[in-house]
Amino acid sequence: MDDQLLPEETRDNDRIIPVNIEEQMKSSYIDYSMSVIVGRALPDVRDGLKPVHRRILHAMNELGIDYNKAFKKCARIVGEVLGKYHPHGDGSVYDALVRLAQEWNMRYPLVDSQGNFGSADGDGPAAMRYTEARMERMAAFLLQDIEKETVDFQLNFDDSLQEPTVLPTRVPQLLVNGSSGIAVGMATNMMPHNLSEAIDGCIAYIDNRDITIDELMNYVKAPDFPGGGIIYGMEGVKAAMHTGRGRVVLRGKINVETKASGRETIIITEVPYQVSRDVLTARIGQLVNDKIIEGIVHVNNESTEKEGTRIVVDLKRDAVSAVIINQLYKYTDLQTSYGINNVALVKGRPRTLNLKNLISEFVDFRHEVVVRRTRFELSEAEKKAHILEGYIIALDHLDEVIALIRNSTNPESAKQGLMTSFGMSEIQAKAVLELRLQRLTGMERDKIKEEYDQIMKLIAHLKELLANEAMRFDVIKTELREVKEKFGDTRRSEITYLDDEVSLIDLIKEEDVVITVSHLGYIKRTPADEYRAQKRGGRGSIGGRTREEDWIEHLFVASTHHTLLFFTEKGRCFWLKVYQIPDGDKQSKGRAIQNLIQLPSDDKIRAILDVKKLEDEAFVNSHYIVLCTKKGIIKKTDLEDFSRPRANGINAITILDGDQLLEARLTDGNSEIMLAVKSGRAIRFPEEKVRSTGRGAIGVAGIEVDNADDEVVGLICVNKEDKSRTILVVSEKGFGKRTAIEEYRITNRGGKGVKTISVTSKTGNLVGILDVTEKEDLMITCMSGVTIRMSVGSISEQGRATQGVKLIRLDETDQIAAITQLDEEQIVNPTDESVVDGSVKLSDASAVNGSVEPTDQSAGEGSVEPSGDTEPTVQ
Repeated sequence: MDDQLLPEETRDNDRIIPVNIEEQMKSSYIDYSMSVIVGRALPDVRDGLKPVHRRILHAMNELGIDYNKAFKKCARIVGEVLGKYHPHGDGSVYDALVRLAQEWNMRYPLVDSQGNFGSADGDGPAAMRYTEARMERMAAFLLQDIEKETVDFQLNFDDSLQEPTVLPTRVPQLLVNGSSGIAVGMATNMMPHNLSEAIDGCIAYIDNRDITIDELMNYVKAPDFPGGGIIYGMEGVKAAMHTGRGRVVLRGKINVETKASGRETIIITEVPYQVSRDVLTARIGQLVNDKIIEGIVHVNNESTEKEGTRIVVDLKRDAVSAVIINQLYKYTDLQTSYGINNVALVKGRPRTLNLKNLISEFVDFRHEVVVRRTRFELSEAEKKAHILEGYIIALDHLDEVIALIRNSTNPESAKQGLMTSFGMSEIQAKAVLELRLQRLTGMERDKIKEEYDQIMKLIAHLKELLANEAMRFDVIKTELREVKEKFGDTRRSEITYLDDEVSLIDLIKEEDVVITVSHLGYIKRTPADEYRAQKRGGRGSIGGRTREEDWIEHLFVASTHHTLLFFTEKGRCFWLKVYQIPDGDKQSKGRAIQNLIQLPSDDKIRAILDVKKLEDEAFVNSHYIVLCTKKGIIKKTDLEDFSRPRANGINAITILDGDQLLEARLTDGNSEIMLAVKSGRAIRFPEEKVRSTGRGAIGVAGIEVDNADDEVVGLICVNKEDKSRTILVVSEKGFGKRTAIEEYRITNRGGKGVKTISVTSKTGNLVGILDVTEKEDLMITCMSGVTIRMSVGSISEQGRATQGVKLIRLDETDQIAAITQLDEEQIVNPTDESVVDGSVKLSDASAVNGSVEPTDQSAGEGSVEPSGDTEPTVQ
């Protein structure tokens, strides 16, 4: 603004300075922002404290409220902090003081409380005039050596006092207790960690400055929360360790108890960090009322301060606890995620820090503290030695010194005389004049000389320490180990890795198990050695307790390290690791398969494929999956198309109306395929007759199905070079036999095939076909749940057109539901003495159907029944 435009009186009396309002607002806001960032919201990377926490601890230290001293009123502490260091309101100071004492918020509390300091359920503390506090023992290690000029001091808000800019902590406070705050344009949210792990990480860094973050994570594994819980997945944690930004998912800890009535109860014993148990309980009740979660009868918070967390969720009789637990994780704070944002002040500037940065900044600060402490101690020791040297001079010339002092007119002349006559410094002369007469005795003279010698040794040590960096870091490690010994503890938060983060295979014992899947979709795994071998014609034993309308439909043996591919009748494919299948004994029902895979309610498992090396790229690229349907359609697809598991499954084959997927087989491209139909026919053709197609293809004709009542019952793929295998067929009424594969001539796919068993009313229709060797065992499962295991070698080899021998005795209403073979490595020698000559003793018979059946040795079981004639080949 031009002065000539102003009124004359304004130009004479005032001076107006033009200011750009935009620049003024920008400058003022930046100043305010930096004040909030540096002075309130962000912690210092060195001691891990915000200014308010640092001032509280410093004020308590000045007041002498140590861990072994009496408590003082919180109002007294707050007043001290407000009046001297932190003029931002008593509420902010008291809230910060309270949080330092809350063990559910601080992994390692720094304030010892007395009175009502709130609760983990969100209850607030009592007024500061009622509560009392003192420092915890660990807080002393944050303030230790502060009087030795280890840190810089600055003027307080009114320049009347000095306050520390940082505390000389021996504890990696920022790492172990974390911090959170919202500044202007930035925020910090740092998780707490275990003290023992943090110190081990610091020592590892000192020993190897080039240590990687992954190597540091062998020591500092993950956050460790005050209330425990389960860290679910490490991907976000690992990202935070590497970049300073990430996410940690925390779940509450749950136990499932079964009451005498058979009902299950979910007990929540730990909740996630900063989650209110009352709020969680109310949320569960609301979800039940809104029918979002069904199956819960009652929920109650039974937590107490003495017993800890206990939230009881009572379930209905038919509720599945695993399903309810997953719903609780999904809809409530029982599973909570925390964003990690490691922002702290480094040399007064905000910076995002990874794990190595946090440790290195703390170690560098500790090194600076040790250096400054050593220099201070050296300076004090040299001052003390200088005075002791004056004492020694005076003692060596005691008579002269006494005479000089007696003859002096005043202390100043005596001091000058000592300095002139004996070469003392002013400090030494003054100290000699203040020396007590009792120290002139002979004993005291010896003590002074001994003290001088000790001081000189200390000076030599301190100088060596200042000159030797390795010695200084050894001191740091010793002090860190002392902190760990005093305050270190075990982890409270468990770590659970997701399947794609760690190879659980290494943690699972590899063993062969029998997988059974019932008609109604219940699955379980049982150790293979629980199924004892019996002689042919035996009665069998219970292989699974099922409902009357249910029976065992799939039974096979797999290793716990394998992957199962489930194929449904509608042509979908799902994945499941064998070790993920619930374990159960022979008589247990198992778990509904819908709880393990996302199987639609209108679909059903028809085929299960056991794949050993789904992660092996070379194996996957050299193998194929062959599928067939009940109407005789066959299809081949590369295994690579099935090597990327998806939770909701994939389409494996397009199924036409009126057809269903029946079977799946794994091949190496060098096999011969055989299909069998229940009317007793089978066809054999080379695998190359079926070209590989994509997952969505329909397939081609494999065998002709004559009428609507007939259907394919089995598919096998036999390696062309394997001449040791024979073809085993079993009928629904328990008859079976083995036939040489050469008796089945090779034809083109799509034909009718040849007879494989003579189907009569006595044998029933064909139910299964397998390729076996004499060293294998055969396992037969009936619709009643009875299972028998026998040696394949005990089954005689016969021609294609015979009806075979009786393999298992069946009730009139029972039928065979499934057959499978055990490899020779999986065979367990029979040790059950209750099996004698193919019959069952009383103890076994009662376990089958509650009644005792006599051993029948006159019925001819175990002998070959003549077929009468041989039927010609079906063209």
